[in-house]
Amino acid sequence: MNISQCDIFRIPESRIAPVPPPTEAKGSIQVIERMMNLLEVLSHYPDPVSLKQLAADTGLHPSTAHRILAAMAAGGFTEREEGGTYRLGIRLLELGNIVKSRISIRETALPAMLRLHGETGESVNLGVRQDDAIVYVERTSSGRSAVRVVHIVGARAPLHITATGKLFLADDGPQKVREYARRTGLPGATPASITTLPALERELDKVRRHGYAFDMEEVEPGVRCIAAGIRDDDGVLVAGLSLSTPNDRFDPDRALLVRRTAEEISRAMGYVPPKA
Repeated sequence: MNISQCDIFRIPESRIAPVPPPTEAKGSIQVIERMMNLLEVLSHYPDPVSLKQLAADTGLHPSTAHRILAAMAAGGFTEREEGGTYRLGIRLLELGNIVKSRISIRETALPAMLRLHGETGESVNLGVRQDDAIVYVERTSSGRSAVRVVHIVGARAPLHITATGKLFLADDGPQKVREYARRTGLPGATPASITTLPALERELDKVRRHGYAFDMEEVEPGVRCIAAGIRDDDGVLVAGLSLSTPNDRFDPDRALLVRRTAEEISRAMGYVPPKA
């Protein structure tokens, strides 16, 4: 019989053991699943729940449930009461309010955004504040010519060089503006960007007086924006509505139209302006 060396060392595929998944990744997923189960169970109880009950409802060993609950309590996702009982933490409320506000703003604003887009033929953007930046969460794009202005959903830009960002800084007040300037250093994106505190303070004073803000090629050369603020039922500034145009189509008189549209969205959010 003529048996090659390769035949001698060939192992049948049926006898090759599968490579197990990494233990660390599998364990991490399991912990996340257990955390979600504990949160789900807690959501069904109006009052604080004992560790024994939580372990029974989730099928976890009490020591495992205790360890996960402690970790979640450190992040504010659960709270430990006297007597060793647990309830959902305030951090979930905070995160829920953030999600609720952003979803409701987008849904409420979109009809007005589309109408403004139809009236002007220009790009209309909805931006919200996230720390020291504006994040665009909705937009309509201009299709009236080869020159188009599009803010990509999810894109970020510093507060002090965007029209929407200036609305939030103006709402912050002088002290917080100075803190923002120290914290960020006011970096510029174009030669037209505001990069000094005195210039920014003068610009924000105009924003407070007029109720709208401009970006005059401060983020992107050749592009200008007009923005006005959107407030919720508590009067909190929650978003900015902006109209973006190339230089040759920029019309500052549209600021009143943008402001009226933002005010319309604010009323739909439940905002009642103070009486003069």
